[in-house]
Amino acid sequence: MRTDPADRGLISPDTIAAIATPPGQGGIGILRLSGSAAEAILTTVFQRAGMSAAEAWESHRMYYGWLRAGEETLDEGMAVLMRGPRSYTREDVAELQLHGGDWNLQRALTLCLEQGARLADPGEFTRRAFLAGRIDLARAEAVMALIAARGEQQHRAAVRQLRGGVTAFVRQAADDLFAIQAGLAAAIDYPEEISEAEGTAKMIPRLEKLIARLRDGIQERSSRLLEEGLRVALAGRPNVGKSSLLNALLGEEKAIVTPIPGTTRDLVTGEMSLGGVRVQLTDTAGLRNTEDVVERLGVARSRQAMAEADLTLLVLDGSGPMTPEDRELLDQLPEEAAIFVNKQDLPQRLVLPGARVPVFQGSAKRPETLDALKTFLRSRTALSDRMAVTQPRHLDALRRAVGSLEAALETARTMPPDLAATDLQAAQAALGEITGDQVDEKLLDAVFSQFCVGK
Repeated sequence: MRTDPADRGLISPDTIAAIATPPGQGGIGILRLSGSAAEAILTTVFQRAGMSAAEAWESHRMYYGWLRAGEETLDEGMAVLMRGPRSYTREDVAELQLHGGDWNLQRALTLCLEQGARLADPGEFTRRAFLAGRIDLARAEAVMALIAARGEQQHRAAVRQLRGGVTAFVRQAADDLFAIQAGLAAAIDYPEEISEAEGTAKMIPRLEKLIARLRDGIQERSSRLLEEGLRVALAGRPNVGKSSLLNALLGEEKAIVTPIPGTTRDLVTGEMSLGGVRVQLTDTAGLRNTEDVVERLGVARSRQAMAEADLTLLVLDGSGPMTPEDRELLDQLPEEAAIFVNKQDLPQRLVLPGARVPVFQGSAKRPETLDALKTFLRSRTALSDRMAVTQPRHLDALRRAVGSLEAALETARTMPPDLAATDLQAAQAALGEITGDQVDEKLLDAVFSQFCVGK
């Protein structure tokens, strides 16, 4: 179990301050304080309308008034004091809601720093919430995941994690592992009552069941889709309409389109959203043999983009006959691929042989003909309903836990079961890293360094 952070000196006694809204102009900007001096600083810099400084502040009540530096009025706005433990950090927290704008908010921040606060480190408010026991580490990370979400599915995954989905999954696994360890300890301590064979017979199926459940929670593809989106490379020989198709799918003129073959010589990437998941479309240089040095470099980059993509979309010109280059590309298609026969607005001359991948037809000049292709791409963004763990750090810890459990299982099958104790403890520690039940300063620094200042 994690010891009380306050007993270990992990919670700083300082009162911290930071701007919690993005830089730039805006209707409202928020400045946040947390710590024992938050109330004193707030009452010094904010004068409530119609109230004297001697009147007590009511917790969790919003007040209208003015930000002041001595006798000078700097801004009008709202202020609220949230006394601990009923606050985000479980400390006294104060917030000023002022007019947005870099200079205005920086002046307010400087005023608070002059009154004894110090500038918060990245993620320090959420770090204090974790150290105070208000949230576990997985839910703390969900806060930043929610802020950084760039698609509906990414947002949903962050909300599930914030509401404790990952925590419940991991804690249940940890409880089951504790039960396995307790059974092993009983067999070791009381051999006259529980034989080695009996202890092994009970431990092996429980380990197998736990390993299967943890493996089921490792959804590598879903995690990568959430983090990076679906990567689609548009490939084909020059002048088949790849750039026009990219523009049509994105609904904007992202790539230059001309009738001159070889116009696209470098990768052009655009992003759209399908099924709540980001789809990254990459228009590649036309694939053909060429003596042009620059175009050859573009072709090499195209092949690399195809190799790294989740899906290769081969674009063919339906208005012309099949060429040797087309046939070569068809033969080289990876398993994760599809074909789009373009230029259906023109008389058709292409005869396509039987294909081992899905085939779609349409015209980049007629966006309404792309619906079937979009539906297919949307199907490739589908996420598993069984998804439990999505954060890369959590997946790494889960993989290590499974590895240790597999080692313990092998030991239990071939050797005295008590020799599996070390691997069982390693698995427990890996699970504890996810929730923060096993924590050290280095891990916390790595997690919270990714947060923005003010959260």
